[in-house]
Amino acid sequence: MHRPPLALLLLLLCRRAEAGEIIGGTECKPHSRPYMAHLEILTPQNHLVSCGGFLIRRNFVLTAAHCAGRFITVTLGAHNIRKKEDTWQKLEVIKQFPHPKYDDLTTRHDIMLLKLKEKANLTLAVGTLPLPPQFNFVLPGRMCRVAGWGRRQVHGEGSDTLQEVKLRLMDPQACRHYLAFDHNLQLCVGNPRKRKTAFKGDSGGPLLCAGVAQGIVSYGQKNAKPPAVFTRISHYRLWINEVLKEN
Repeated sequence: MHRPPLALLLLLLCRRAEAGEIIGGTECKPHSRPYMAHLEILTPQNHLVSCGGFLIRRNFVLTAAHCAGRFITVTLGAHNIRKKEDTWQKLEVIKQFPHPKYDDLTTRHDIMLLKLKEKANLTLAVGTLPLPPQFNFVLPGRMCRVAGWGRRQVHGEGSDTLQEVKLRLMDPQACRHYLAFDHNLQLCVGNPRKRKTAFKGDSGGPLLCAGVAQGIVSYGQKNAKPPAVFTRISHYRLWINEVLKEN
């Protein structure tokens, strides 16, 4: 899961980035994560790839900046993304707001807001997820959860059904092999002694700590060995608030 792997690769929600899929996880109870969004992305090269994301307002989804594309369709209310359900809401993205400082080489500031063409209808299967306040600096040692439709094996396919896994926030030195890692901007996530992580296809999905979205799946190693790097949401609250206010 170094940088390029996390760009747009495969076809489903989180298959795309090298931090894409859930490895070592379990299937979620259907619609128990109503904020989850599946992104189908048409790249500038006309490839169809997928990412994860999550609903933070009725008309805004938060995801990773490396999930940008020419055209994005968001599916809300999904559990099995291959089988259409009555709970689905498919919405077009009319504007993409990648962070102005996003760097494709270092994958720093890997965060993006997506404005939807229409407001989502809030139902039992579709809901919003709270964000942390600006100075809520979540510390290493916490157990959190991440969900996505990414790969369940390094060389496997993306998952049809939403998967989730519990991961521990690690000390920053556990991510020192990522040369661009910055503890103020990012979270180091996943015990290196355990085979549990987000992987290709999970990019853009939320890291939940005590019911609050603290991180966004960004990137990891190609062999899916944890820890992986997640964008630290609290650092970007002022920017998020500005975009929401102006749009």
